[in-house]
Amino acid sequence: MTLSSSSVYPESTEVAFELAGSLGYDGVEIMVGVDSASSNVSRLSAISQASGVPVRSIHAPCLLVTATVWSTDPVAKLEKSVEAAGQLGAEVVVVHPPFRWQRPYAGKFLETIAELQASSGVTMAVENMYPWRGPFGIDLRAYSPGWDPAAFDWDHLTLDFSHASTSRRYAADLVEEWGDRLAHVHLCDGRGFPSDDHLPPGKGDQRADEALQRLARRGYSGQVVVEINSRRAANPAARRELLGECLAFARTHLGQSESSAESS
Repeated sequence: MTLSSSSVYPESTEVAFELAGSLGYDGVEIMVGVDSASSNVSRLSAISQASGVPVRSIHAPCLLVTATVWSTDPVAKLEKSVEAAGQLGAEVVVVHPPFRWQRPYAGKFLETIAELQASSGVTMAVENMYPWRGPFGIDLRAYSPGWDPAAFDWDHLTLDFSHASTSRRYAADLVEEWGDRLAHVHLCDGRGFPSDDHLPPGKGDQRADEALQRLARRGYSGQVVVEINSRRAANPAARRELLGECLAFARTHLGQSESSAESS
């Protein structure tokens, strides 16, 4: 079980390591973003070593708010993400499909992902997104070639439960549909709203318990990453309690005892 550094926002990346270690998570996923530590590989290495908590995956800077992080060139961002993963010992880089207006990048995205994976050995896991909804319920085409990575020829996919909800799909169904292409999981929940809630698992419509149980039955061996929005937590203690509850929920429905998880 891995904790996304985005789950502690607005607290710092360093706090993510502290919480992951004290709560019993197996590592962290770094959401490369506006927090300067998240994009400083030397700093991340030092924090990881000091805390004893490994970096297990890197989420490439794909959001609009990270347009200038590491580079303005989206290919360079992916290359830097793979480089960071290698330096930090992370096994996976999570990446979003290109935005529609990134035409040159979108045109070579499949080739770029395949080349980076082949040259580095890092798993490049393309994440499911969702249609952007405009006025009168019209779906806007924001991603190219599309928001659903399962429809395209990528070897490895990341399943985000909240994104599934926003796209009006069910994570429990996608676990079966994607089969062996499912390489990485963002555990959260949603209510089918355009806002992409990232609720704690079990608090929305995604049948998160069933989805985790299906993962366990399939012998899924990839990472399950708690990636929730905890900004409404009243204080740091409440955030800590919430993240502990997410970890307990995941272990319960994956069939992991605390002792077996600690020895894995």
